[in-house]
Amino acid sequence: MVERVLVPVDGSEQGLEATEFVVEEFPEATMVLIHVIDPARETSYPSATLPSFSEEWYEREKARAEELFEEVEEAVGEDVAIERVTEVGKPTDVIVDFAGDEDNAIDHVVMGSHGRKGVSRLLLGSVAETVIRRSPVPVTVVR
Repeated sequence: MVERVLVPVDGSEQGLEATEFVVEEFPEATMVLIHVIDPARETSYPSATLPSFSEEWYEREKARAEELFEEVEEAVGEDVAIERVTEVGKPTDVIVDFAGDEDNAIDHVVMGSHGRKGVSRLLLGSVAETVIRRSPVPVTVVR
C-alpha cells in the first residue's frame, strides 16, 4: 500500500497534473510536495562567474516555493494530507536522495514531464528521465 508519495513541484502544468493524479490514484496517501531551489538557475550573475547566492535571491525562491505549495493545496482541496519540503541543490539529486532516505519513508514518486523531444531533450537532459533511472522507489511520470 502506498502511504507517502513524493511530488516535485515546479509550477508547471504537468506538475499540477501530477498532484491531481496522486489524489485520484492514491487518495489515502500523504502527498509530500518538494520544491528544489536550484542555484544553477540563479540568473543575476555573469555566466563566467559563480552565483552569489544572495540572501535576497534565496528569500525570493523560498517565497516562490510557498506560493507553489499554496497553489497545489488550493487545487487538490482540504481533504488531502500534504507535507511541504523545500531543498536547495540539483533537482535530480535532491529528488532521488529524498526518495531514498529511509527517514522520509517515500513509497512512490509522481512527477510531471515537460515532454521535451528531439534535440532539446538530448541537450538539456530530463529531470524525469534521470529520476526514473536512479530512483530507489517506483516513479510515475504524468504527461
